[in-house]
Amino acid sequence: MDIFKCLVPNIYLLCHPFNNTITDMTYCLGIKVKEGLLAIADTRITSGTDTTVKKKITIEQKDGFSLFIMTSGLRSTRDKAIVYFKELLETTEYNKLYKAVNAFGEQIKRVVKEDKESLEKAGFNFDLHSIIGGQLKDDDEHKLFLLYPEGNWVELGQGAPFIIIGNSGHGKPILNRILNENSTLKLALKVGFLSFDSTRVSSNNVDFPIDVAIYKKDSFNIIEQRYEKKDLEVISTQWAEELKAALEHVSEDWINVAFDKLT
Repeated sequence: MDIFKCLVPNIYLLCHPFNNTITDMTYCLGIKVKEGLLAIADTRITSGTDTTVKKKITIEQKDGFSLFIMTSGLRSTRDKAIVYFKELLETTEYNKLYKAVNAFGEQIKRVVKEDKESLEKAGFNFDLHSIIGGQLKDDDEHKLFLLYPEGNWVELGQGAPFIIIGNSGHGKPILNRILNENSTLKLALKVGFLSFDSTRVSSNNVDFPIDVAIYKKDSFNIIEQRYEKKDLEVISTQWAEELKAALEHVSEDWINVAFDKLT
């Protein structure tokens, strides 16, 4: 069966319509630049033949406290961990983001203890990956973390301005070519959308609407925006036309070396 899944993954999903634990059935992007943080997440949830729209960005903020959480993986484990974390925030104060990340990691471990065995017996994998970004009152700057299903994490550092969880392959090239820590938040959003759009046109599991969260350094205020397909369709079309036009201007001298051998 494992070989079968690798060779024909789409057929495997059709034969197992309730297997919604595949991490590439989502697209969540976190970007950190000097100016601030950007989060982009699609909202498509697929369970068998049913497709619904659900928010994948959770935002928590108050005085001196701003953070967002995005997840990929089994939705039920995500929701449970988020509920536990929200309850914890009602009684516990955190002054640095890494401490809040540790706390969320502990809630994931709690869900693992409660649900992993039964999930595995039912044929599901516990594969909850999370992106957590923000700034708390004693952080010297905004932070961005990747949290693994085991509850451990890595912090995004210089030279790596973005993290993608879920369906990451199609959207990385444009980010790698364009984005760096000196990019503006506006450029980050532009290239972030084009990264999502590249994924959307290459995968039927990622689609509009998309949610965007933007955090400006030291502001302790995260703003949200949802974009429907109609809002950005013209941008997607423009980008496709720009790519075609750019391809027309690429030199063909190197191509002619090969094609001249055909005559």
